[in-house]
Amino acid sequence: MLYLLGGVVLGGFLLANAAIAPDAGPVGAIDVALVLVMAAALAVCRHFPVSSLIVVTASMLTLHVRVHAGVSAAFAVLATVYIAAWRGYRAAAAVTSLVFLGGFLAYDVSVAPEGQPGQQIVERTTLLLGWFVAANVAGLVARQRRAYLEQVEQRAVDAERTREEVALRRAGEERLRIARDLHDSLTHSISVIKVQAGIAVHLARKRGEEPPGALLAIQEAGGAAMRELRETLEVLRSPTELSRAGLERVEELAERTRAAGVPVQLTVTGGPAELPAEVDQAGYRVVQEALTNIARHAGPASAEVHVEYAPARLTVSVLDDGEASADRPVTPGVGLRGMRERVTGLGGTLQATHRDGGGFSVRATFPLDGAA
Repeated sequence: MLYLLGGVVLGGFLLANAAIAPDAGPVGAIDVALVLVMAAALAVCRHFPVSSLIVVTASMLTLHVRVHAGVSAAFAVLATVYIAAWRGYRAAAAVTSLVFLGGFLAYDVSVAPEGQPGQQIVERTTLLLGWFVAANVAGLVARQRRAYLEQVEQRAVDAERTREEVALRRAGEERLRIARDLHDSLTHSISVIKVQAGIAVHLARKRGEEPPGALLAIQEAGGAAMRELRETLEVLRSPTELSRAGLERVEELAERTRAAGVPVQLTVTGGPAELPAEVDQAGYRVVQEALTNIARHAGPASAEVHVEYAPARLTVSVLDDGEASADRPVTPGVGLRGMRERVTGLGGTLQATHRDGGGFSVRATFPLDGAA
């Protein structure tokens, strides 16, 4: 559109100059048609530079021969020469420049009065020669500058990609190191706990005794811990294959907590929706950490777990009536900080505070319409 507008303006200038110039011929319909052809060719010169060069050069030479337009006829040719050189058609731009200069000079010489020195012809030819050399050089410089900028941008893209690849490789190596450390240390310890609890249960039943509830809870918790640890190790080794616990296993979590001696009441409101994987896992981990804290720190207590599904949000809350008191400030430990990081990282909010009547309350809200 910009090129077409420029061609129209340039054509209007050529016609106006031919109409008022004292040595110009009369402007006819053919001359107007030549200007329109030039404007149309100039409009598509960016996509068809060689064809535009030929059409514009022929039409402007014809216009110059018909109405003696003078150096103004070279303006459109100069524009197409610059664009052709910029697009990489250097030979076509140079040949077109020579053709136009030769045709312009030949016509001026043919119409010059005999016996005159032709100083005006020499001046016009010299002026046009300088313009065409400048147009060719400017097009080449613009092309080289564009190539340089593209090369710089490509180098920046390559450098960024290299940095990302190095970071991903280092992250992968760190995940594998953590997985090895967990497997060599934590897996062994949990396996020993699980095996020892299983032996104690077996010996108690062999003697005809009922195993203590705490021992059964240790055995079940050990098995659950081993399963989750294996899943974590699989994620660390293959982060694209996520096999993580979600809220569909919250009932199983409540059963394990009951087996450990903490009564748990589970309430689920709203229809279970298809949650984003990160939100589903984060909700489960909040409930898990809160129940673990109750079993460890609340003393004799009962717990209430609420899971509320809503169209725009997910809310999980865990309440207990344990020994926590509002007189003592909340001291965030590793577990509470981990919960807060999980929730806020997904755009949610976490409230962890003492209850007025005693006990502790944890409430996490996740947005479902814009979860990260």
